[in-house]
Amino acid sequence: MKPRVLFLFLFISSFCGHAQNQEPGKAGGAPLAATKTSGTVSIHDDSYVIEASDTLTVTVWKEPTLSGELLVRPDGKISMPLLGDISAAGMKPMQLASQITAGLKKFMKDPEVSVVVDKIHEDFVYLLGEVGKKGPVAMPPNMTLLEAISSGGGLTDFANKKKIYILRTTDGKQNRIPVNYKRALNGDSAFNLVLMPGDTIVVP
Repeated sequence: MKPRVLFLFLFISSFCGHAQNQEPGKAGGAPLAATKTSGTVSIHDDSYVIEASDTLTVTVWKEPTLSGELLVRPDGKISMPLLGDISAAGMKPMQLASQITAGLKKFMKDPEVSVVVDKIHEDFVYLLGEVGKKGPVAMPPNMTLLEAISSGGGLTDFANKKKIYILRTTDGKQNRIPVNYKRALNGDSAFNLVLMPGDTIVVP
């Protein structure tokens, strides 16, 4: 055998032997990505404890109507179809995924659930009643009453502008703050109140 042909043969043999000796599931020495299974959580640190105002993405495999982005409310709960209100605050994402999985087993066989913490401690205010868009509104610093109502699509034609009020919890006690919407709208800054995280604006 010619020297050049012999060298090529030895090189190919060595390369093939090295490839066979690699651990299964690896390519070029790098591990392949792990596959999700029931109850797994797509978050880097599962030691994180969920709190109110966190935004979660709950995914139930092959069940789009049960999946979606959920805000942890001030009471520490989220709401899901079939399950209703679920306590989330104080739990780790893996624990919450396991709890949802256990609840869904009453309705389906072997549900696969993942929980992802998308946003942490984002401040929100809440709009209820006769507004264009009810529910949480992301709160930038020093957000005012009028800014929050505008972010919620404004008042409907049926809104009672004279009876708008803010619910604010301070030291565990909920207080009701009446709003003079007309004077705020006329540019009187004393009545265009600066909101606090967790405030609920009620528009009868």
